[in-house]
Amino acid sequence: MTIPRIAWAAYAFAAAVIMLDQITKAWILYGLHLREVGQIRVLEPIFNLTFVLNRGVSFGLLTGGETGRWLLTVFSIAVAGLLAFWATRADRRLLITAIGLIMGGALGNAIDRIRFGGVVDFLDFSGLYFPWVFNVADSAISVGIVLLVADSFISERAAKVGAAHEKS
Repeated sequence: MTIPRIAWAAYAFAAAVIMLDQITKAWILYGLHLREVGQIRVLEPIFNLTFVLNRGVSFGLLTGGETGRWLLTVFSIAVAGLLAFWATRADRRLLITAIGLIMGGALGNAIDRIRFGGVVDFLDFSGLYFPWVFNVADSAISVGIVLLVADSFISERAAKVGAAHEKS
């Protein structure tokens, strides 16, 4: 099977997300020693760096011990694999970008679960009444999902416009 050129863009986005995610986590853990410090006030009260080892899914939901850790890891890798396959079938740039961001975020967090037993979170915007602490991978997944939804609306609308145009 030949991988289409556009699919390589999704893989490149995923690789970039993984690298940025892991570099920022290394900086947080080994440069700033946030695990030991707990919190660094950056722009009070809006933004701080706060160490959280999230053993659950998004926002700390569904924590399940060692079994949950490995189930979430396998699930994340499986989702990334399905997205990698979907990228070989995708033909729109926005969709490819979304796939790459989600794939990279899922793999970035899976790496954490394997290495640390949970996901390293550190971006804390609780001063803006956003109570969850998150990381680069989480951000990539969130932006990817927004782009995925946007792509579905755009492609659906384009299909309707094309269909209406053909009827006349």
